[in-house]
Amino acid sequence: MHQKHIVSLSLLSTEDIREILETAANLKLELRAGVKHDMLAGKALAMIFQKPSLRTRVSFENGMSQLGGHAIYLGPDDIKLAKRETTEDIAIVLSGYVDGIMARVFEHQTIVDLAKYASVPVINGLSDLLHPCQILGDMLTIMEKKGELSGLTLTFIGDGNNVAHSLINGCTKMGMGFRIACPKGYEPDQEIVEAARKAGGSVEILHDPKEAARGADILYTDVWASMGQEAQAAEKKHAFNGFTVDEALLALADSEALVMHCLPAHYGEEITYEASRSRGSAIFDQAENRMHAQKSVLVLLMT
Repeated sequence: MHQKHIVSLSLLSTEDIREILETAANLKLELRAGVKHDMLAGKALAMIFQKPSLRTRVSFENGMSQLGGHAIYLGPDDIKLAKRETTEDIAIVLSGYVDGIMARVFEHQTIVDLAKYASVPVINGLSDLLHPCQILGDMLTIMEKKGELSGLTLTFIGDGNNVAHSLINGCTKMGMGFRIACPKGYEPDQEIVEAARKAGGSVEILHDPKEAARGADILYTDVWASMGQEAQAAEKKHAFNGFTVDEALLALADSEALVMHCLPAHYGEEITYEASRSRGSAIFDQAENRMHAQKSVLVLLMT
């Protein structure tokens, strides 16, 4: 690994991502074989949460435990990041106590500031702009199911959100084509799209889900209104009418296409229950692989 932090996949090299995925695959195999790991014995991870979580908290906390270390949960009311104390001071103080910091926050600038001032590795567990750890777990899942990443086409049906942005970054680094189908006005961040294209990435922005799904190797979706966007939920539900991943849309994709969703799912909105349980569904593999990919990141950054 050539990077000290995981802030954005765009800052990692293709070799860095490949090393993360290969290490994750090995750790997963060894866990299943009953091999005990102590790479992080005596080490601690501070986990800062501005918003609640199922997958992020359990995968990081148990991942640290499986590697012989331990995690400290700091919830929304524990340190009141950037309210009770500045992000700079928190980063410096935590660096004197722990060996790494993972943060799940609202504003992306908070992650940038933590990485700027911390002397220990900082991992972006989610921000309003990016979700790199999710996509590392997704890439591991696709690699397991398809054997290779390069040359595949991933179609994202939904909002140009943090998951879409990190998918753009990840697909660009690993030689995958990326398409998004979204209503007009809900496109991904233009700077992220332009940077990916400049780096040689294939990024297509479409407004017809059927056109985007045609021949895709992976159909991926996410909730239309993320946590913290509850006020926009009704407006988005109206705007995204017709953008549901269902069996009819799945039939337009490649016959061996994977169905992916980062969860939690709102069945009947962005995806039907039937599509989520179809033969190509990998949504629960993705959820599990969050832990294996993040364990890899923890090992590579903290040893």
